[in-house]
Amino acid sequence: MNPHFDPAAQPLIDHRIYTIRLRKMNEFLEVFDRLAMPILLETLGNPVGAYTSLVGPQNQFVHLWAYADLADYERRSRARDSHPDFPAYLAASADLIVAQETRLVRRADLATMRGR
Repeated sequence: MNPHFDPAAQPLIDHRIYTIRLRKMNEFLEVFDRLAMPILLETLGNPVGAYTSLVGPQNQFVHLWAYADLADYERRSRARDSHPDFPAYLAASADLIVAQETRLVRRADLATMRGR
């Protein structure tokens, strides 16, 4: 996903979890990839990663984006939200997403992980 991700320079992570309607994951992934990802790459940059659930709660899509700080998160989020093509993604995905969780988590400064 993002081979240039540097946890020290980007210690704030936007951790998003979408719960997708039963048996609609493939349709959601196609819509997300076709309509959302071009906008997200342009406005947010490369993601840390994108995943689907395997064990635990099912029908979940997770994506992670890294930021330098809260101001960086807010600036890039505004760019995403105001992109002229973003409403088309929101409309196309509205019936596919059952719930959304958004978490901002920050890097824990653990001595054993410094420099990694």
